[in-house]
Amino acid sequence: MHDLDTDTGRIPLSVLGLGLMGQALASAFLGHGHPTTVWNRTHAKAEPLTAQGAQHAWTVRDAVTAGPLVAICVSDYDNVRDILEPVSRDLAGRTLVNLTSGTSQAARETAKWAMRQGASYLDGAIMAVPPAIGTANATILYSGPTTAFGQHQQALSSLGGPVYVGADHGLPSLFDAAALSLVWSTLNGFLHGAALLGKAGIPATAFARLAKTGIETVADWLPGYAQQIDDGTYPATDSTVNTNLTGMKHLLHESHAADINTELPELLATLAERAVDKGHGNNSYAAIIEQLRHPTP
Repeated sequence: MHDLDTDTGRIPLSVLGLGLMGQALASAFLGHGHPTTVWNRTHAKAEPLTAQGAQHAWTVRDAVTAGPLVAICVSDYDNVRDILEPVSRDLAGRTLVNLTSGTSQAARETAKWAMRQGASYLDGAIMAVPPAIGTANATILYSGPTTAFGQHQQALSSLGGPVYVGADHGLPSLFDAAALSLVWSTLNGFLHGAALLGKAGIPATAFARLAKTGIETVADWLPGYAQQIDDGTYPATDSTVNTNLTGMKHLLHESHAADINTELPELLATLAERAVDKGHGNNSYAAIIEQLRHPTP
């Protein structure tokens, strides 16, 4: 086992799972001077990291017992349990940081399991791609005991900006899902627009600059709409749901005329029409959230 460097606070730690993200995590820890032990089922994936100074653990037990902090990033939460169950007793007294993507329910269940083993447990969600890990462009959300987060915050800062979101272990997964909803909705909007313009012979590259400007404009609206949502009132300071619905119908007409898929504009118009039916026609666009807070009728 590595000794703790008390002068620098660079604690020995382990990274289990060496996919693209796991390798990026281990490399960032190494780059910040942490004695790092790595493990993966496919041992060859450890070679680039051992070349950087990592210790290669041939067994999960060797990895878990190498230091007080154990980070794991694998395909899913079932895999986390499969890997750690055989060495569960070795987790006692250590902090397990799970950076695997999954659901909030799986995170809470894994937290209960880890605590039964005597481990402190932090669940995390990586809001970045592997090349951004270790830079200011990487944000990682954490939840769990504040004592565990505070104890290891310096080490976790090696990976990017650590953000503590609360004691509920399910919160990082919920934030992740919410952010991905935004990403996919934005990308689908761009793709639909590119498909529409493509039928007129306009290349997607010609649309990209205008789309980027549009996305930046929408981003500027978010703080104000967020405040309206929290307040539960939706004053129309820019445009109304009725105004937007008119534009949605134009988009739907153009999509039909171009003979492209109309599911996205149909969904947009349906939500807006329901909002109008509920009396929100003269409210701001943020009022449509009332249609999203409940299952589809």
